[in-house]
Amino acid sequence: MAKVTFITGGASSGKSRWAVTHFAGCDNVLYMVISGSLDDDTARRIDYNCKERGIEWEVKTEADNLAELVKGRKFSILDSLAAYVNRAAYRKCPDYSDMNDIIRREIEQQVINEIIDVLNNVRESNGNIIILSTELGFCPIPSQEDARWFREILGNVNQRIANLSNEVHLSASGITFKIKG
Repeated sequence: MAKVTFITGGASSGKSRWAVTHFAGCDNVLYMVISGSLDDDTARRIDYNCKERGIEWEVKTEADNLAELVKGRKFSILDSLAAYVNRAAYRKCPDYSDMNDIIRREIEQQVINEIIDVLNNVRESNGNIIILSTELGFCPIPSQEDARWFREILGNVNQRIANLSNEVHLSASGITFKIKG
């Protein structure tokens, strides 16, 4: 049975560690890093798991076309939805001073539709995916306009993806709590 797990929490709260540990014994896991490279700690965990268990994981950095990447996969990790939202927002509106409610809604809908395509492919493959995202709901309202727009977009996308997920977990200070499912 296909399963979608959504993990949200602050920066460096243990989300990646939880995801890697959750799939530690699984072979052929796809780890999709949206921006930059895999952080050293996560890379070491993946390398250790693979060597200890004789398994292989594939790490895609600067991952794009996520729906195609997950096709036929049993185990995938998306790291992170926040970075994906940031990239989509920048592509649609490189200068946040041009942002408005219409553009905001277009970005939200585009990201949600793209993630729904990912989830459909995961379900079609009877796979499992863990989606990591940053929780900004505990932060005060930012004073910078661009940060306020990003917070609004990510908050709305997080809510929708959490609603579409089988399980939702909250990670704080290295402890992950199941809050749905």
